[in-house]
Amino acid sequence: MKRNPSLKTTSRFFSLPPAWTDFAAFAAGLLLPLAFAPFNLFPFAVLAPALLFVTWLDVSPRRAAFRGLLFGLGMFGLGVSWVYVSMHHFGNMPAPLAAFVTLLFVAGLSIYPALLGWSQRRFFPKRGTLHIVLILPSLWVLFEWLRGWLLTGFPWLDLGYSQVSVPLSGYASWLGVYGVSYFCAVSGGLIVWGTQAPGKFFRIGLPLILIIWTVGWLAGKTEWVQPAGNPLQVTLIQGNIPIEDKWRPEKRDAIVNRYLTLSKAADKSDLIIWPESAVPVYLDEIDQQFFDSLRGISQRKPVDILFGVAERDKESRRYYNSVVSVGAQPGVYRKRHLVPFGEFPPLEPLFSWLMQNFRIPMSNFSSGARAQPPLIAAGQIIGVSICYEDAFGTEMIDALPEATLLVNVSEDAWFGDSFAPHQRIQMARMRAIESGRPMLRAANTGPSVAVDYRGQIIATTPAFQVYSLTTLVQPMQGATPYVRFGNFPVLILSLIGVVGGIAYASRRRFSG
Repeated sequence: MKRNPSLKTTSRFFSLPPAWTDFAAFAAGLLLPLAFAPFNLFPFAVLAPALLFVTWLDVSPRRAAFRGLLFGLGMFGLGVSWVYVSMHHFGNMPAPLAAFVTLLFVAGLSIYPALLGWSQRRFFPKRGTLHIVLILPSLWVLFEWLRGWLLTGFPWLDLGYSQVSVPLSGYASWLGVYGVSYFCAVSGGLIVWGTQAPGKFFRIGLPLILIIWTVGWLAGKTEWVQPAGNPLQVTLIQGNIPIEDKWRPEKRDAIVNRYLTLSKAADKSDLIIWPESAVPVYLDEIDQQFFDSLRGISQRKPVDILFGVAERDKESRRYYNSVVSVGAQPGVYRKRHLVPFGEFPPLEPLFSWLMQNFRIPMSNFSSGARAQPPLIAAGQIIGVSICYEDAFGTEMIDALPEATLLVNVSEDAWFGDSFAPHQRIQMARMRAIESGRPMLRAANTGPSVAVDYRGQIIATTPAFQVYSLTTLVQPMQGATPYVRFGNFPVLILSLIGVVGGIAYASRRRFSG
């Protein structure tokens, strides 16, 4: 009787007992975060998925799901370990509870690779070249995209972010970060195929990998955008205010004076940017003397100033996390995409016990309107984002192609000396490549960075220091394919891969 290959629990590549192969899946998950900042070992974004794909060969859907779960526990357990830092060290949550909640969070995220593992064996049981090289990468991208929007979304550790400094990043202006993820996964799939057919790999697989990476490099050379006017001199103010001091009334004047003093020294710039909630009071509580000081700085060159502050509408009792511009054309931007638990209580009756132990000031904001008038500063239309809004590519391009400059203000003190600030800089660089716009990122504790339209860092600050970073940036105009079409092309590409796989499997089943 012929054995059903879907019931096997070892692969020809490993020839290991199932438990050891399970551990290999977990190890692959631990390796993947090394591809991202601050480690920047980008080949692991290809090798770690490849190792996971191997552990999925010739196993039951249940075993594939289990190995996907193990992979996720390793990947997110290490890669987003900063969640514990935020909740315990800065959210004042007791250590055991913070560890438990972090574990729940990591386990929840691990459901995505578990479902991916299960579905690729349940619906595509026949292993072959098409499965490894086309179906698995297509499903990978679809599950990354799903994780990026379901339940407000958490697009951390998408494969594409690890490639901002290497040839595959050239696909970003065409297909966005998910397009880069797709070709990472395809490269990994070709390596796995090579373990199954070494002779064909060197004749076909390796040349295909070289073609994918070469085309990515060439794609990145396409000029979709052009300079918009002359370069601007910009200054990013990094106040380095400890989070435990920020909201103390007795510290308020010293904090504001620090920002004002640093801004006065940058009066030759065209644009000065302060971080998220740099002014630690509600906007309506700021006294006239503060605005007189800002206008004095603004009118000297002139220079426009953007600063983060909390707003409140006393009539509706709504609170907003906002950026205010002071200069020739004053304006306000209100944050649209809020952080669950950090800025609003999701499913409040269900998680009220958690919010009682998570003591964060200003944690009950309302979302700003999807359509808001753009901020205009230094003669430029600014695409503004606050905190992790810049992790969502399709939201950033809402301001494009009109905006000539991207600005992100952030409060990274919540992350401490963890991976998160470095991972967020990679995301900011990806947004610059996708949009063809320079990105200016002002963070309270740093690093603050200026990134050009190709995603290259122009200037950066040391973390955890008071710093004023002044540099030149070139505003850009025009539209990349990603600005025009968003994630639609890469999702269609992935769906074609999945539907094509279903059709092929059905044809084989019918003819067999």
